[in-house]
Amino acid sequence: MTSLSGCAGNARPNGSRQEGPRVIRTLTGFASFYGPGFEGEKTASGRRFDPDEMVAAHRTLPLGTRVRVTNLENGRHVILRIIDRGPYVGRETIIDVSEGAARQLRFIKDGRVRVRVEVLEGS
Repeated sequence: MTSLSGCAGNARPNGSRQEGPRVIRTLTGFASFYGPGFEGEKTASGRRFDPDEMVAAHRTLPLGTRVRVTNLENGRHVILRIIDRGPYVGRETIIDVSEGAARQLRFIKDGRVRVRVEVLEGS
């Protein structure tokens, strides 16, 4: 019988270290998603909005910043790029995600969900 000790609970099943960008800031609040009617509209970054892209709007993060957004109700997460300003639906809502991202995070029916937003290094 093998005994495991130490911080084995943090190890990946194959024993390799988890790779990925370092988190430099964490925010918690609510996410909403861009409703219908924004497809093709110009964003603050100059890009045309595509609801299927993995993109988001944030009030203050620099355009081009990459963030990992985690749905705190189900643990699902996506990595998005900030391309626009917003949301403008109240102070508790901290990020507006594309419809494609909302689908992957599984909150389309609810319209809004509690999330953790992790700003990733090297954005």
